[in-house]
Amino acid sequence: MRVAVSADHAGFDMKQELLAALTAQGYAVSDLGTYSTAPVDYPDCAESVAGALRSGTADKGIIVCGSGAGVAIAANKFPGIRASVCHDCYTAHQAVEHDDLNVLCLGARVIGINVAREIVDVFLKARFSREDRHQRRLNKVLAIEARFTTGT
Repeated sequence: MRVAVSADHAGFDMKQELLAALTAQGYAVSDLGTYSTAPVDYPDCAESVAGALRSGTADKGIIVCGSGAGVAIAANKFPGIRASVCHDCYTAHQAVEHDDLNVLCLGARVIGINVAREIVDVFLKARFSREDRHQRRLNKVLAIEARFTTGT
């Protein structure tokens, strides 16, 4: 699986640790920045991961910022992206299984690296169930997105 990973300055240290763990587990990882703790704007981090998924160069994305909220909000502005803050394993797998989550957002100032590693593991191993009720609901979300997408 190809995983695009990005972070702002607040998430830089956690991103570095997650990159090492993912690489050790055999994932094809793309480090999309930031590359230091110098201040950067979180929408740019979200855009880099969204772009990787939309172009097909990544299958899943992970974005880390201080709370996870800003990058989730920004990432969800891109067609085809379903991003959520997940600070527990249940939400991480349920959001994939029921909602086809493709971008995991984490808050480095909210959870520690051990919890983050567990959440990432659960997120990447989960699969969309394709059960009728979940597919029906996802189709409604996709239809809403299509009504408001201008082709960009």
